[in-house]
Amino acid sequence: MNVKNIDDLWTELLNNIQSLVGKRPSDLNSVLFLIGVHELGRGPKRFSKEAKQDLMHIGVCSILSQSGYYSFEGYDKDGWPHWILDKPIPHHDLQTQEVFLKEHIISYFNNLKV
Repeated sequence: MNVKNIDDLWTELLNNIQSLVGKRPSDLNSVLFLIGVHELGRGPKRFSKEAKQDLMHIGVCSILSQSGYYSFEGYDKDGWPHWILDKPIPHHDLQTQEVFLKEHIISYFNNLKV
């Protein structure tokens, strides 16, 4: 995907999320947080700052598992999902990293069965 295409798809995704949840995500981290909440499977609730960071990490692991970077390990005693790093994540400059994550997020939502 080229950057223009990614930007158009990203805008469309944000619009779709806004239609579903009633609020437009403000940035990439907000979308990763929403993915983490979805993967946790407990529905919307208030989370501590630490839990929000954990949820964003779950979001990253989940989206990158599509490309074999992570694999799902299982749930801990509190019901939180855990992932294992299977291969190193490529190091990119900030813009390339953002496009890399957006591509995976768009693919995640395209494959999501809602």
